[in-house]
Amino acid sequence: MKIPPVKVYFSEKDKEEILKKIKECLSTGQLTLGKYGKEFEERFASYSGTNYAIAVNSGTSALEISLRIFDVKDKEVIVPTNTFFATASSVLHAGGKLKFADVDPKTFSVDLDDLKKRVSRETKGIIIVHIGGIISPQIEKIRDFCEENGLFLLEDAAHAHGSSFNGKKTGNFGGAAAFSFFPTKVMTSAEGGMIVTDSEDFAQKAKGYRDQGKISPTQNLHNKLGYNWRMSEIHAVLGLSQFSHLDEFINERRKIAKIYDERLRTVPKIKPLMIPPECKSNYYKYIALLDEDVDRKKLKSTLREKYEIGLSGEVYELPCHLQPIFKGKYKKGDFPKAEYICARHICLPVYVGMKDEEINYVVDSLNKVLSAS
Repeated sequence: MKIPPVKVYFSEKDKEEILKKIKECLSTGQLTLGKYGKEFEERFASYSGTNYAIAVNSGTSALEISLRIFDVKDKEVIVPTNTFFATASSVLHAGGKLKFADVDPKTFSVDLDDLKKRVSRETKGIIIVHIGGIISPQIEKIRDFCEENGLFLLEDAAHAHGSSFNGKKTGNFGGAAAFSFFPTKVMTSAEGGMIVTDSEDFAQKAKGYRDQGKISPTQNLHNKLGYNWRMSEIHAVLGLSQFSHLDEFINERRKIAKIYDERLRTVPKIKPLMIPPECKSNYYKYIALLDEDVDRKKLKSTLREKYEIGLSGEVYELPCHLQPIFKGKYKKGDFPKAEYICARHICLPVYVGMKDEEINYVVDSLNKVLSAS
C-alpha cells in the first residue's frame, strides 16, 4: 500500500533509548508503578495544565475509573451517540444507566440544546467527546450548564492530546479527563491511558482503583472494589518517548491538514469539516464530508484497490445506538444528526513523516474517483 491509514513513528534514536530503559527495568525488576510511570504522570500533568495525572492501562480504564469515582451506580450518564463503544460501555461497567444524546454536525460533538432536553432527575453527569481532536465551541456553555445543574462533566479526550480551546488545553473543562495511548492515537504507549484532574481527592481515589482498590501500594488492604488497571513501566517508557515529541507530532499533523484544506477546495463532492476558530485541533483525524450521492464504501474500495490508499476508520461509521448490542432499545432515526454525519464522512490519512507528494497523491486520487462518480 502506497499510503496507509496511519503509521506509528519511532526514530532510531528513540528505539535505542527505549530499549536501554526497558533493559534497566528488566534488570531492576521494577516493572510496574515505578519511576518511569511517575515521570510520565508528572510530565503529562504539567503539559495538560492540571494538578494530577494518573497512568492506567487503557483509555477505557481511564473512563471507567473516573465514572466509579463520580459514583454513577444506578444513575444516568449522558453520552453522545457518535463515539467509540468504550465511552458507552464504561458507563455500564461502572454501574450507570446509559442515555444517548444527538450531536452537532459542525463539530461531531454533543449538542447543547439536545443535551438540555435529555437531562432528568436521574442524570448524574455528562461525558463530552472531543471527536478527531476538535473541542466543541460549546464546551464552556456545557461546563457552565453542568455546574448550574449539579452534574459532573467528564472529558473523553482519547482523540485530543494537546488540542486546546481559547488557549486552554484538553482536560481543563471538566472534573476529569480520560486519554488513550492506543497505537492509532497521536502519541502511543502501545496500550495505555491517563486520567487528569485538579482534585487531589479524585487523584488519590483513581490510584486506589487502578491498583485493586488498595488503600496504598504498600498495604494489602482494600477499601474499594478496584481492578488491575495499572500501567506497566515498559508501557510508560514507550509513552515518555512519544510524549517528548508530542508537540512535534501535532505541528506536523497541522501542516498536513493545511495542505489538505487548500487542495480540497478544487475537488468535487467533498468538503473538509471546518475547525472552530477558537479551537486548535491536534488533527488526530482529518474529517471531510461527502456529498449525499457519493457511495462511501465504493470510494474507499476504489482508493484501496486502484490507488493503494487506505482510509482510516470513521469517527464513527455507525453511531453507538445502532450497535447490535443495543438492538431493540433504539432504532434508526432516533438520533438523526449523528446518523447523517456518521454515514457521510471519511477520514484522510494523517501521520508523522507523510511527505507532500504523498498528500498530493491522496488528493489527486480522490479527485479522479469523485469526478468520475
